[in-house]
Amino acid sequence: MHHLFSQVLGQRDLSRAGDLFSLEDTEIEHCLSQALDQIKDISCSPDYLTNDNDQAVVEICITRITTAIRETGSIERHSKALVGLWESCLEHNLTPQGENTEDTPHAKIASDITSCILQNYSCPSVMVLAVPLAVRFLQRGNRELSRNMSSYLSLAAIAEADLLAEHTEVITLSVLGGNHMLLRVLPSVYARQPDTIHRHLGNLTRMMSQLETPEKQHLIRLIQMVAEQHPLMLSTQVPVLVSYLSDHSLTEALLGALVDVSQASPSSLINFLPTLRMVGQHSTAFQGSVAKIHGSVGIISETHAHSSLAYLVSLLGTMEHSFHHTLLLEIRALTDRYPSLLGGSSKDIYRMSNSFTTIARLLGRRLEDKTHSRLERMRTDLGGGGASEQLLQGNVQSFDKRMGDEGAEEEEEEEDSPSPQRRYSLSHVTSEERQEMRFNRSKSLALHAARSRSITSDTADDGEGAEPKNCEASSSEMAGDVAAPLNANEKKEAETPQSGEMNGKRGGEEEDKLFIHLRENMETLREFSEEMVKQIPVPEQCVIEDSSRGCVAKLSFSCPLKGYYCLYAKSYFNLTSHQPHLWIRIMLLHLQSKSSVPLCSRDKSVQRLASLWEKTQLKGSHSFSMAMTQHTTPQRKDLDSLQVQLEEVRFFDLFGFSEEEGRWLCFMCNNPEKATVVNQEGQPLIEGKLKEKQVRWKFIKRWKTRYFTLAGNQLLFRRGKSKDEMDDIPIELSKVQSVKVVAKKRRDRGLPRAFEIFTDSKSYVLKAEDEKHAEEWLQCINVAVAQARERENKEATTYL
Repeated sequence: MHHLFSQVLGQRDLSRAGDLFSLEDTEIEHCLSQALDQIKDISCSPDYLTNDNDQAVVEICITRITTAIRETGSIERHSKALVGLWESCLEHNLTPQGENTEDTPHAKIASDITSCILQNYSCPSVMVLAVPLAVRFLQRGNRELSRNMSSYLSLAAIAEADLLAEHTEVITLSVLGGNHMLLRVLPSVYARQPDTIHRHLGNLTRMMSQLETPEKQHLIRLIQMVAEQHPLMLSTQVPVLVSYLSDHSLTEALLGALVDVSQASPSSLINFLPTLRMVGQHSTAFQGSVAKIHGSVGIISETHAHSSLAYLVSLLGTMEHSFHHTLLLEIRALTDRYPSLLGGSSKDIYRMSNSFTTIARLLGRRLEDKTHSRLERMRTDLGGGGASEQLLQGNVQSFDKRMGDEGAEEEEEEEDSPSPQRRYSLSHVTSEERQEMRFNRSKSLALHAARSRSITSDTADDGEGAEPKNCEASSSEMAGDVAAPLNANEKKEAETPQSGEMNGKRGGEEEDKLFIHLRENMETLREFSEEMVKQIPVPEQCVIEDSSRGCVAKLSFSCPLKGYYCLYAKSYFNLTSHQPHLWIRIMLLHLQSKSSVPLCSRDKSVQRLASLWEKTQLKGSHSFSMAMTQHTTPQRKDLDSLQVQLEEVRFFDLFGFSEEEGRWLCFMCNNPEKATVVNQEGQPLIEGKLKEKQVRWKFIKRWKTRYFTLAGNQLLFRRGKSKDEMDDIPIELSKVQSVKVVAKKRRDRGLPRAFEIFTDSKSYVLKAEDEKHAEEWLQCINVAVAQARERENKEATTYL
């Protein structure tokens, strides 16, 4: 063993311990296992718990050893000794006792070793030794140690799922016991131990309401895997799963799982069809899944088929064009199973045309005819009498009107053809045909709008029924929705150029993809934006800049109310985001939600967003209009990522959404009753005990208790627990550069309670009693700092 290690460990010489860091890693690498064995002997001695000197020596030496192991990459060589010391900690108390929230000496050792071992999760020989021990630590009652262990086990599950699968029962029980972080492990081990998880599936699904959003996503992933591989296991959980559909972050994934369950156990969904229909009404994006579930339930019997078919037909006149393929497949499956639903010749309908539009139109007519002849039976099956008949009739006619004109020319061609091509399954229809249908639909709308403009040009002065002549006017003047499709003669007339002026119109808003997209989805976008703005604030300013990691968006937020004590009346809350595309998309949706008419590419506000988009683009990427029309709304996971960004910079400590104002206001404008207290000089905003990190070596976890008072423009702190003993110079809040939660580093404990205050010359690491107190301190400090900055801005403005 190196002579310095021998002296420090053999004589417990704390004064020489710091000198270990002056040695080269390669100089001591050969003796690290010996040093670990000797540390094990010291930590297992009877007086170790009461000997502060020995504890400090051990902490320093462990830190030096683990650093050398990482730097030299010698974990495999020393893993046996390292795991031996780690295992010895299990023989001692690891749970804090009484009011003392500090880790016990052996818990500190275990925590330091944990990161060194488990960060090598991709090394099989190390994981074979480590995983069985790591699972045992989960059951020892130390919350922080268990949290850190869970984090590393989640990474280990990626590379060594087989090792963790052997401990699926213990891991699942730990999850049910409140260790929600381990939820991310369960999807990795499920394929290897499905029966173990099936035994606890009911308890796992019922805990959804207790979880935070990231944890919900891991549980949802597990539910999806069960639905894909063993859907019958979820049939008894359908009532619970349906109850979670109201959570918008879960709806899409849950519906997908319920589709799988409905195919394996359709009877389990019968009682929940009304609820599912309401979900489909709330958002058309979910109607495809709801239709599939109705199709599965309809297979049970002819009675259920009648009921499901009525609902599926009712969607024909309202669903988006892209869903028709799914809808018609479900209708085809029901009519094939029960031919009498359409009079026994339903297959002819599918075989006599190459396009979905013609199939749908013919199907609608056949259903309309059958409705008259089966009216009394439909009333019995649907339980709705005349109302159900009218609903069915109305939607069939609506769909027939909507689709009839599109298929007129195509039907004429088919009738004239001596040998039309036959297709026996809707799934055989090619992607080219689907694209052609979408193109024909857009073309008919554009031609009709162009014709409408030429017809109404003479009555433009009346101000009613006239449409604008350019896109800029459309953002403030145009109203109304898409008119009915043109018939064949109207199409022909519209396609014939009347003059050169009709050809300047070809470049108008009706050929603007963005305009068409926004017009066809206005209501959906408005509903989405109304909910989105309550979760994600819309930036007041956005600047695109280059960085080493690509383009970033420099976003600025201010308080629109700008009250007397406003935190951001003269300044901005700034955020740098590596997701500029997502923020630009959100700004466009918000812009559209504030307009009563669809925007188009030539609106000045839209052009500004397009200009920002172009600055972020790489060669070959989608244009602004193309990107904005690919999806109707952002996915839930994208919005969650933005919320995480805002949480990381403490935005929600300083701003809150006001239901009354319908806007994001700063803390002071949202809470005017607190303005007097907060702004009264010398009046404490918050006070109490915090622990400050004060040690000679940063790697030693030593905290000193102080009494802190946040008042006016200062954060004062006093020696010990007494309010009367002044200690150091107070922190001037106007000089604070930032306040951040301490990053999750391997060697830190109590992280959810720790935060750091940065000034231009010093930083302070503080730790509250628990997470709740930490949140209170963070919000109060952030508010006080923002207020101090705003006060300086006001004074500077007044001076100038």
